[in-house]
Amino acid sequence: METQVQNRISSAVEDPSTQSVAKVYAVAYLDSLGKSGGETAALELSSFVDHVVLPQPQFQQLLCGSALGRDEKLRLIQRTLEGRATTLFVNFLRVLARHERLDLLPVIRRLVDHEVERRAGKRRIGVSSAVPLTAASLASIKSSLAIALECEPILETRVDPSLLGGLVIRVGDTVYDGSLSAQVKQLRARLRERCMNEIQCGRDRFSYPEGN
Repeated sequence: METQVQNRISSAVEDPSTQSVAKVYAVAYLDSLGKSGGETAALELSSFVDHVVLPQPQFQQLLCGSALGRDEKLRLIQRTLEGRATTLFVNFLRVLARHERLDLLPVIRRLVDHEVERRAGKRRIGVSSAVPLTAASLASIKSSLAIALECEPILETRVDPSLLGGLVIRVGDTVYDGSLSAQVKQLRARLRERCMNEIQCGRDRFSYPEGN
């Protein structure tokens, strides 16, 4: 049963349609606070998920699994959080329970953090390199991205030796591939295209000899 719950949560993280549903809840959660309090609400949610739900598999199974019905989960939320959490947060969990969406909590937690950052003018940007980047390189990249994107970049770095050199930068769904491996692929493609053109030209000359 525990494995089933974990697999369902992992699937939710990867499923685009499920993430769309989770984003609706994440935005609604923050909007219920108005223009202030977003960071505090995000902290309360992340604390509950990271320190209560995920470290305690049995509690996670009861809250996110199918062993308990909707009303039982509502009572579990009341017993667990009464006097320990804000009314807003408890009500939010109740809404998730009524709609059988408590398994989305880890996804909603991540999307709430991203939405808080977006509203603060920040943006997460993936940076992949063949070798670890120095602090000076990261500072230079961050400065350039801040000017180009007009935001405060939050760099998420990853080392990928297959890139050989250069950088791959991901901004949302857009990927800017400036890696050496990409340049090599482009060079091979151009050479292949040139060879094919030369072969075709040779065929044309043999098909239509001069003077005919």
